[in-house]
Amino acid sequence: MIDVYAAPAAFTEAECLRILDQIAATPTRDAKLVGQAQHHNVRRADLVWLDEVEGCEWVTERAIDLVRVANREMFDFDITDFSESPQVARYDSSREGHFDWHSDIGDGRLAARRKLTIVIQLDAGAGYQGGDLQIMPSNHTVTAARGRGDAVMFPSFMLHRVTPVTKGTRHSLTLWCHGPSFR
Repeated sequence: MIDVYAAPAAFTEAECLRILDQIAATPTRDAKLVGQAQHHNVRRADLVWLDEVEGCEWVTERAIDLVRVANREMFDFDITDFSESPQVARYDSSREGHFDWHSDIGDGRLAARRKLTIVIQLDAGAGYQGGDLQIMPSNHTVTAARGRGDAVMFPSFMLHRVTPVTKGTRHSLTLWCHGPSFR
């Protein structure tokens, strides 16, 4: 059975704060769904794409190291590249930030090639309420750890969601690994 891979403290607190500091002055975009549809009942968050932020190349390099280990230990997927920019999502309680149940594989040219989704917690979980990342690998739900720097990886076809943030703000970093279609 394919499950969820957890990597506690995959990024250090200093690295998480560095990412948040690097994006602080960057204008955000309203989050959309695959195919660029906007639907606030499904997804309400603000995004920064790291390829638009100078000096963030190191983030993908760190993620590649994590993927090598996770893919070898659990998934054994045919991964060929990271074709999309990492994104930082801000889920704020003032907007009831959330992302309802969805998978990350879609009809788009890049979304169709997604194999693994990596989510890294950038804030300390005690700093907000709600905002749980929940993943459904089969007939049960796994709630991701909320420690700053904790990473979770799962096949991009798995259903997952971020529950509404009811107090404070949650920041997370998401990257996708790409490869040939699943067989």
